[in-house]
Amino acid sequence: MLTRRAALLGAVAAFAPMPRLAWADRNALTPAEMIAQARALAGQPYSSDRPALHPPFDTLTYDSYRAVRPRPGRAADLALGPDFRADLLPPGWLFADPVHVSLPGHETRFDPDLFSYDPDHVTLPDPLPDMGDMGFSGVRFRTQLNRPDTWDDVLVLQGASYFRALARGTAYGLSSRALSLGTGGPEPEEFPVTRQITVFGTDGGLQFGCLIDSPRAAAALIADLSPGAVTRMRCRLHLFPREEIADAGIAPLTSMFQHNASGPARIDDFRPAVHDSDVLVIDNGAGERLWRPLANPAALQLSAFQDRGPRGFGLVQMPTDFASFLDQEGAYERRPSAWVRPHGDWGAGAVTLLEIPTEDEFADNIVAFWRPEAPLDVGAHEFGYDLEWHPPGPGALPARDDRLIPARSASGIEPNLKEGRLFVLDFSAAYGTELPADGIEADFGPTPGVEISGVAIYPLHNRPGTLRVSFILTPEENQDSAELRLALRDEAGAPVAPIWLYRWTRAAGGGV
Repeated sequence: MLTRRAALLGAVAAFAPMPRLAWADRNALTPAEMIAQARALAGQPYSSDRPALHPPFDTLTYDSYRAVRPRPGRAADLALGPDFRADLLPPGWLFADPVHVSLPGHETRFDPDLFSYDPDHVTLPDPLPDMGDMGFSGVRFRTQLNRPDTWDDVLVLQGASYFRALARGTAYGLSSRALSLGTGGPEPEEFPVTRQITVFGTDGGLQFGCLIDSPRAAAALIADLSPGAVTRMRCRLHLFPREEIADAGIAPLTSMFQHNASGPARIDDFRPAVHDSDVLVIDNGAGERLWRPLANPAALQLSAFQDRGPRGFGLVQMPTDFASFLDQEGAYERRPSAWVRPHGDWGAGAVTLLEIPTEDEFADNIVAFWRPEAPLDVGAHEFGYDLEWHPPGPGALPARDDRLIPARSASGIEPNLKEGRLFVLDFSAAYGTELPADGIEADFGPTPGVEISGVAIYPLHNRPGTLRVSFILTPEENQDSAELRLALRDEAGAPVAPIWLYRWTRAAGGGV
């Protein structure tokens, strides 16, 4: 999985850590002390000073980094109460920014003897210098997630302010991070980095905090982790801008989408689909559920779904069967979904989606986050939310009265029309309900620049519980893109399914 992160995390090296702290300042903090430290850090000018990595950590490659392994009892398998274990992760390769880790009951000053080394890939200097100021690249937490006799991964904090978590039975896929700045903007993205990770306690879960720093802001992310069939993180971001910030991303989720039945046609692959997530779902403040299939566009796309008081949003992996991917090693059918539930009213803003073109599956090209409408001024801002990591499938979504869930969409050339594009959408009965009776209508609303025709709605008799909707999109001669919005309604005008959103672009091959 580390190779997948190279393209995204390579930019992290441009942002260096804060000035060296005395070791006493790195000792375990309480949540209130970490928040106060973030506030104080924001009151100082950002510093690009950082200690250099010592050999051999300063020249590690992908292969040699994998040859450095935490030693059990020294840097690995460190007990955190009865329910958790921790592994300290070595610096080097993509991870040149030192992270100081505090674990209750354990000495965490860096020492090369904490790790073992494959001599075919790594040679230690002789004599060894004192490397105590170097820090780690992050920490991995483990728990008895799947079996009572096995300590499985549940959360990894590593690289900028990124972290990944697992629900029971899942495999690593999409990521989250504490904060994004400038994502999708005209200037290079600013990647806030983690300076310190502190475990506060393990009573009823794992309580930890991350001290975050960046040229334009400092922050403290305080979180409670509760692993299980659904792994939950109760998060509170305390954000302190050094200057006014108009392009902050709150609760950002990062994933990968290469292709599925909807395309893009330029991807030639024996596998029917390759993705960690395939849909952005939003429960907006108006009570609507928006369903936006992800795309691998021909050119970068940034979409903003304006809202006030969002109820939730997430990147969801819908397919749960091997036949959807045919990739035994990738195990994409086990990649988790992530759902963000804001605490209280986040006010006005937009759930923002960034889709970046990619030709392979080794770079994360999807980002979704909340961007406040009003710029964040210098001072203190707080965002609370639950971040839930679910197994794939519709179970990641909060239950609603909707009777249908979009299950599959595809498009292709309509043979009877020179410019027409045929869209086919399949909806499955949701939450054990039956298909709606007759009387379902397709409401597209205004569609400037394109004509919608040939709308048909019918059940699939060879696939019980599935309703198919098809239509033909015909663009005007000079129309290169269009935003589609489809609401399925019953005879009373009530929605029976999430509102399906789609951005059609001619450059992507007509329909994908």
